[in-house]
Amino acid sequence: MILEDYLSPVRDSILEDHQESHSQAFVHNITKHTEMEGIPDLEGAQLALIGVMEDRGAHNNEGCDQSPDTVRDYLYPLFIGKWNSSIVDLGNIYSGESLTDTHVAVKDVCLFLLKKGIIPILIGGSQDITYSNYRAYDGLEQTVNLVSIDPKFNLGNQNETLNSDNFLSHVILQKPYILFNFSNIGYQTYFVNQDEIDLMEKMYFDVHRLGLFRDDIKEAEPILRDADIVSFDLSAIRQSDAPGNLNHSPNGFTGEEACALSRYAGISDKVSSFGIYELNPEYDNQGRTAHLVSQMIWYFIEGFNSRKGDYPFGTKDEYDRFIVLINEGEHELVFYRSNLSDRWWVEVPIKEDNNLNSKRHKLVPCSLSDYAKACENDIPVRWWQALNKTL
Repeated sequence: MILEDYLSPVRDSILEDHQESHSQAFVHNITKHTEMEGIPDLEGAQLALIGVMEDRGAHNNEGCDQSPDTVRDYLYPLFIGKWNSSIVDLGNIYSGESLTDTHVAVKDVCLFLLKKGIIPILIGGSQDITYSNYRAYDGLEQTVNLVSIDPKFNLGNQNETLNSDNFLSHVILQKPYILFNFSNIGYQTYFVNQDEIDLMEKMYFDVHRLGLFRDDIKEAEPILRDADIVSFDLSAIRQSDAPGNLNHSPNGFTGEEACALSRYAGISDKVSSFGIYELNPEYDNQGRTAHLVSQMIWYFIEGFNSRKGDYPFGTKDEYDRFIVLINEGEHELVFYRSNLSDRWWVEVPIKEDNNLNSKRHKLVPCSLSDYAKACENDIPVRWWQALNKTL
């Protein structure tokens, strides 16, 4: 694969604007795709920034194709953390002759990076790009978990052409079927009709209202820990903190919470791609949203550098094991606690004749509170939903 056919280099004007930044600034501590030097050597790279300049699939947010370079203007002067990761900025995916061409390019580039063990960090563009990121996993021949941080489910009209308002319908209905679980973090009920909520429950998908995280944003960590793909729609952030989006509303996550969610995604040993979508620079008052997105990316990278190598990379033998009997032994729940991170998982009994791809979902992330509830004879919702998906 020739990456130059898909990617335009980082503009020289952006590099020049930040040339005088401190030596510890982001711009001086990453490898960049430039006009002069071309695509950098990806040997040893772990994270790759990719802009996607595409808005033809945007629902009521045309202009979001101009966001990648705006984000770079705020990201490049930030100081790096105590990081050991190798980061590359591959520039921007060319806008194709058609929207389909752009989706194919995103899929091909993401698959190329995933096979090399490099995590794509996608800067959209509209959220339908999530679908092409998802389709890249077809080439890995495994089932995947998708987490969307969004005030809506984006089921839309499945009969319409793929767009940011219906991409989840395409994920669910289009072959090959590789989706194991979908989770939503932060939906707002007045944006979601009851039929959609009923469908999520029927499919045993994992959806959570915004209010669940109001008292404790840490409730989102186990959900993100189980993700392969994380898609962050900026309309999930309240308007006062992220005005650069025509689909914003007064309610949503705060900027601080958005950064915490990004860090939880980064710290997950399972997350292998991360995308932030729907920034519209034309409506971004004083660049507040672009500045926030740059900090969200910073926190994702910070989280990545704090990964512990827990499940699915660690073995269960290294964990403390707890058995809880529910309803006088009707269900036996086996919990595991990592000595590395003090995080919790619960085991889902998967039949031996089940699809081997389900094996990687055998341990479901949970929290100490899930274990405490089980001890009170209350079956954790995450365990019940995962069990029903494997029957």
